[in-house]
Amino acid sequence: MGLLDGKVAIITGSGAGIGKQHAIALAKEGAKLVVNDLGGARDGSGTSTKVADTVVAEIKKMGGQAVANYDSVATIQGATNIVKTAKDAFGRLDILVNNAGILRDKTLLKMSEDEWDIVIAVHLKGTFAMSQAAARFLKEQGQGGRIINTTSIAGLMGNFGQTNYSAAKGGIYSMTKTDAMELEKAGVTVNAVAPIAYTRLTEDLPMFAGQEKDLAPEHISPVVVFLASDLSKGITGKIFGVQGRKIYQFYMKMTDGVTKSDGMWTPKEIQDNINKILAE
Repeated sequence: MGLLDGKVAIITGSGAGIGKQHAIALAKEGAKLVVNDLGGARDGSGTSTKVADTVVAEIKKMGGQAVANYDSVATIQGATNIVKTAKDAFGRLDILVNNAGILRDKTLLKMSEDEWDIVIAVHLKGTFAMSQAAARFLKEQGQGGRIINTTSIAGLMGNFGQTNYSAAKGGIYSMTKTDAMELEKAGVTVNAVAPIAYTRLTEDLPMFAGQEKDLAPEHISPVVVFLASDLSKGITGKIFGVQGRKIYQFYMKMTDGVTKSDGMWTPKEIQDNINKILAE
């Protein structure tokens, strides 16, 4: 018996890297898979059906069930088609893993409008479009469900040269919190993972040099399986950081701050109290 026997899952961007490992891990636990991947390069250019087809073939060779989908998550129609693929192939949907992503790294002053738009479209709009399409189906199905998003430490703490990516991933953090509130009555949990892993998107970053094994994408998938299963019942609106063998939670904090006894603050008074205001 697998943790996900009888469940149907969509995993976007699951033709390689972290997404592929999610697909294999969920299939091993008995889930039926829609392997979605546009088949493009890491900057989002190009398409290929071979990427998703290869993962489907691997899952079938394991004895699992899977179908491929090649739609882009960056449009409402694409998201609708991906959910329809699950319905047509397996008659239901239980789990959505929003994993698809690309990179177009540039510093703020060098970033073009196109480089901004496409990253926001794939990451942020894609998560919105997929979540909306899946949530509508899950609510109508009436048996609850699981939505698992992918944010990033770049979106939570910032990262040099990634204004577009950081903004998108920060938006996914907020979306996860809000959607968890809105979908609670429908029995749909919404959580997110913030992975630090060695993949084709990160392999040329100096901080990942020599860490192929310690930060392998396989480390992320057990958290996704947990969140997709009944083991995570009641857990929603949480952001799980995963870095190799380490798992932790990201959450927002406030300092104690300073309250003025009467009247409005003046800029000079703010300056005089800035260390107390910022003190953690």
